[in-house]
Amino acid sequence: MFSGIIDRVAEVASAEREGSALRLTLDAGYSDLSLGESVAVNGVCLTVVRHDATGSADFFVSHETLARSNLAGLAPGGAVNLERAVSLSTRLSGHLVQGHVDGKARVLAVESEGDARRVSLRLPGELYPYCVEKGSIALNGVSLTLNSVARPGPEGGFEVSLVLIPHTWAHTNLQHVRPGDELNVEVDVLAKYVERLCHAYLTPSHA
Repeated sequence: MFSGIIDRVAEVASAEREGSALRLTLDAGYSDLSLGESVAVNGVCLTVVRHDATGSADFFVSHETLARSNLAGLAPGGAVNLERAVSLSTRLSGHLVQGHVDGKARVLAVESEGDARRVSLRLPGELYPYCVEKGSIALNGVSLTLNSVARPGPEGGFEVSLVLIPHTWAHTNLQHVRPGDELNVEVDVLAKYVERLCHAYLTPSHA
Protein backbone atom coordinates (compact mmCIF):
# COMPACT_ATOMS: atom_id res chain seq x y z
CA MET A 1 0.00 0.00 0.00
CA PHE A 2 1.19 3.51 -0.88
CA SER A 3 0.07 7.09 -0.26
CA GLY A 4 0.86 8.81 -3.57
CA ILE A 5 3.55 10.99 -1.99
CA ILE A 6 6.64 10.55 -4.19
CA ASP A 7 9.94 9.82 -2.43
CA ARG A 8 12.18 10.65 -5.35
CA VAL A 9 12.55 10.70 -9.12
CA ALA A 10 14.91 7.98 -10.37
CA GLU A 11 16.72 7.54 -13.67
CA VAL A 12 16.21 4.46 -15.82
CA ALA A 13 19.57 2.70 -16.22
CA SER A 14 18.28 -0.02 -18.56
CA ALA A 15 15.04 -1.58 -19.78
CA GLU A 16 15.75 -4.96 -21.33
CA ARG A 17 13.13 -7.27 -22.81
CA GLU A 18 13.04 -10.84 -21.49
CA GLY A 19 10.55 -12.54 -23.78
CA SER A 20 7.21 -10.80 -23.26
CA ALA A 21 8.40 -9.27 -19.97
CA LEU A 22 10.86 -6.51 -19.08
CA ARG A 23 13.76 -6.29 -16.64
CA LEU A 24 13.93 -2.71 -15.43
CA THR A 25 17.09 -1.39 -13.77
CA LEU A 26 16.83 1.91 -11.92
CA ASP A 27 19.30 4.18 -10.18
CA ALA A 28 16.83 4.16 -7.32
CA GLY A 29 19.05 5.76 -4.71
CA TYR A 30 17.85 3.54 -1.86
CA SER A 31 20.73 1.86 -0.02
CA ASP A 32 18.54 -0.24 2.29
CA LEU A 33 16.15 -2.07 -0.04
CA SER A 34 15.25 -5.71 0.62
CA LEU A 35 14.69 -8.49 -1.90
CA GLY A 36 10.95 -8.90 -2.42
CA GLU A 37 10.17 -5.38 -1.23
CA SER A 38 7.41 -3.51 -3.03
CA VAL A 39 8.18 -0.16 -4.65
CA ALA A 40 5.76 1.95 -6.70
CA VAL A 41 7.37 2.89 -10.03
CA ASN A 42 5.27 5.50 -11.85
CA GLY A 43 2.44 4.29 -9.64
CA VAL A 44 2.90 0.60 -10.48
CA CYS A 45 3.62 -1.74 -7.58
CA LEU A 46 6.77 -3.70 -8.53
CA THR A 47 8.95 -6.16 -6.61
CA VAL A 48 12.67 -5.69 -6.01
CA VAL A 49 14.50 -8.69 -7.57
CA ARG A 50 18.06 -7.33 -7.19
CA HIS A 51 19.68 -4.42 -5.41
CA ASP A 52 23.07 -3.23 -4.22
CA ALA A 53 24.53 -0.71 -1.81
CA THR A 54 24.93 1.92 -4.53
CA GLY A 55 21.16 2.21 -4.87
CA SER A 56 20.85 0.29 -8.13
CA ALA A 57 17.78 -1.97 -8.22
CA ASP A 58 16.14 -4.37 -10.68
CA PHE A 59 12.42 -4.98 -11.13
CA PHE A 60 10.63 -7.62 -13.19
CA VAL A 61 7.75 -6.16 -15.21
CA SER A 62 5.25 -8.74 -16.48
CA HIS A 63 3.48 -8.76 -19.83
CA GLU A 64 0.21 -7.84 -18.09
CA THR A 65 1.78 -4.80 -16.42
CA LEU A 66 3.39 -3.67 -19.68
CA ALA A 67 0.02 -3.87 -21.43
CA ARG A 68 -1.83 -1.86 -18.78
CA SER A 69 0.74 0.84 -17.95
CA ASN A 70 3.21 3.25 -19.53
CA LEU A 71 6.24 1.24 -18.34
CA ALA A 72 6.57 -0.35 -21.79
CA GLY A 73 7.76 3.00 -23.11
CA LEU A 74 10.62 3.44 -20.65
CA ALA A 75 14.14 3.83 -22.02
CA PRO A 76 17.58 4.49 -20.51
CA GLY A 77 17.82 8.06 -19.28
CA GLY A 78 14.11 8.35 -18.61
CA ALA A 79 12.71 9.50 -15.27
CA VAL A 80 10.27 7.57 -13.05
CA ASN A 81 8.50 8.44 -9.82
CA LEU A 82 9.35 6.20 -6.86
CA GLU A 83 7.55 5.57 -3.59
CA ARG A 84 8.29 2.89 -1.01
CA ALA A 85 5.38 1.18 0.74
CA VAL A 86 3.86 2.97 3.71
CA SER A 87 4.35 1.70 7.26
CA LEU A 88 1.86 1.79 10.13
CA SER A 89 3.63 4.88 11.49
CA THR A 90 3.54 6.77 8.17
CA ARG A 91 1.50 9.97 7.93
CA LEU A 92 -1.05 9.48 5.14
CA SER A 93 -0.45 12.82 3.44
CA GLY A 94 -1.96 11.66 0.15
CA HIS A 95 -4.64 8.95 -0.15
CA LEU A 96 -4.76 5.15 -0.23
CA VAL A 97 -2.97 3.97 -3.38
CA GLN A 98 -2.59 0.28 -4.20
CA GLY A 99 -0.17 0.52 -7.10
CA HIS A 100 -2.64 -1.24 -9.41
CA VAL A 101 -3.10 0.73 -12.61
CA ASP A 102 -6.71 1.10 -13.79
CA GLY A 103 -5.91 2.67 -17.15
CA LYS A 104 -3.92 5.32 -18.96
CA ALA A 105 -4.68 9.01 -19.36
CA ARG A 106 -3.61 11.06 -22.36
CA VAL A 107 -2.32 14.55 -21.66
CA LEU A 108 -4.25 17.19 -23.62
CA ALA A 109 -2.70 20.42 -22.36
CA VAL A 110 -0.30 21.84 -19.77
CA GLU A 111 -0.87 25.51 -18.94
CA SER A 112 0.83 27.86 -16.48
CA GLU A 113 -1.27 29.43 -13.73
CA GLY A 114 1.17 31.65 -11.89
CA ASP A 115 3.75 29.28 -10.40
CA ALA A 116 1.38 26.31 -10.72
CA ARG A 117 0.44 24.22 -13.76
CA ARG A 118 -3.04 23.19 -14.89
CA VAL A 119 -3.03 19.83 -16.66
CA SER A 120 -5.94 18.61 -18.78
CA LEU A 121 -6.27 14.92 -19.60
CA ARG A 122 -8.56 12.42 -21.32
CA LEU A 123 -9.40 9.24 -19.38
CA PRO A 124 -11.07 6.00 -20.50
CA GLY A 125 -14.85 6.12 -20.17
CA GLU A 126 -15.04 3.13 -17.83
CA LEU A 127 -13.26 5.16 -15.12
CA TYR A 128 -15.86 7.94 -15.10
CA PRO A 129 -17.95 6.55 -12.19
CA TYR A 130 -14.92 6.76 -9.89
CA CYS A 131 -13.92 10.35 -10.69
CA VAL A 132 -15.57 13.29 -8.92
CA GLU A 133 -14.66 16.94 -8.50
CA LYS A 134 -12.36 17.37 -5.46
CA GLY A 135 -11.90 13.60 -5.36
CA SER A 136 -8.58 11.77 -5.33
CA ILE A 137 -6.72 10.26 -8.25
CA ALA A 138 -3.16 8.99 -8.74
CA LEU A 139 -1.26 9.91 -11.91
CA ASN A 140 2.12 8.20 -12.37
CA GLY A 141 1.80 7.40 -8.69
CA VAL A 142 1.26 11.02 -7.59
CA SER A 143 -1.72 11.67 -5.31
CA LEU A 144 -3.71 14.54 -6.82
CA THR A 145 -7.08 16.26 -6.53
CA LEU A 146 -9.46 16.50 -9.49
CA ASN A 147 -10.59 20.07 -10.12
CA SER A 148 -13.07 19.35 -12.90
CA VAL A 149 -14.64 16.25 -14.41
CA ALA A 150 -16.55 16.51 -17.69
CA ARG A 151 -19.20 14.01 -18.78
CA PRO A 152 -18.14 11.33 -21.28
CA GLY A 153 -18.48 12.26 -24.93
CA PRO A 154 -19.96 10.13 -27.75
CA GLU A 155 -16.64 8.30 -28.12
CA GLY A 156 -16.76 7.21 -24.47
CA GLY A 157 -13.75 9.03 -23.02
CA PHE A 158 -13.99 12.02 -20.71
CA GLU A 159 -11.82 14.99 -19.77
CA VAL A 160 -10.53 16.04 -16.36
CA SER A 161 -8.29 18.84 -15.17
CA LEU A 162 -6.14 19.33 -12.10
CA VAL A 163 -3.58 21.77 -10.76
CA LEU A 164 0.00 20.85 -9.89
CA ILE A 165 1.43 23.05 -7.16
CA PRO A 166 5.07 24.16 -7.61
CA HIS A 167 6.39 21.52 -5.17
CA THR A 168 4.69 18.66 -7.03
CA TRP A 169 5.86 20.05 -10.36
CA ALA A 170 9.46 20.29 -9.19
CA HIS A 171 9.68 16.97 -7.32
CA THR A 172 7.96 14.51 -9.69
CA ASN A 173 8.37 13.49 -13.32
CA LEU A 174 5.12 15.28 -14.16
CA GLN A 175 7.30 18.31 -14.94
CA HIS A 176 8.30 16.48 -18.15
CA VAL A 177 4.80 15.74 -19.46
CA ARG A 178 3.74 17.10 -22.82
CA PRO A 179 0.47 16.90 -24.78
CA GLY A 180 0.10 13.40 -26.17
CA ASP A 181 1.98 11.68 -23.33
CA GLU A 182 0.32 8.83 -21.46
CA LEU A 183 0.17 8.69 -17.65
CA ASN A 184 -0.73 5.75 -15.42
CA VAL A 185 -4.08 6.21 -13.68
CA GLU A 186 -5.31 4.69 -10.44
CA VAL A 187 -8.72 5.83 -9.27
CA ASP A 188 -9.69 5.94 -5.60
CA VAL A 189 -10.04 2.34 -4.38
CA LEU A 190 -12.66 3.43 -1.82
CA ALA A 191 -14.97 4.41 -4.68
CA LYS A 192 -14.63 0.92 -6.17
CA TYR A 193 -15.48 -0.73 -2.86
CA VAL A 194 -18.52 1.52 -2.40
CA GLU A 195 -19.75 0.60 -5.88
CA ARG A 196 -19.42 -3.13 -5.17
CA LEU A 197 -21.20 -2.85 -1.80
CA CYS A 198 -24.07 -0.89 -3.37
CA HIS A 199 -24.76 -3.61 -5.96
CA ALA A 200 -26.61 -5.65 -3.34
CA TYR A 201 -29.12 -2.81 -2.87
CA LEU A 202 -29.80 -2.07 -6.52
CA THR A 203 -33.21 -3.09 -7.85
CA PRO A 204 -32.99 -4.91 -11.21
CA SER A 205 -34.61 -2.90 -13.98
CA HIS A 206 -37.56 -4.39 -15.88
CA ALA A 207 -38.26 -3.84 -19.54
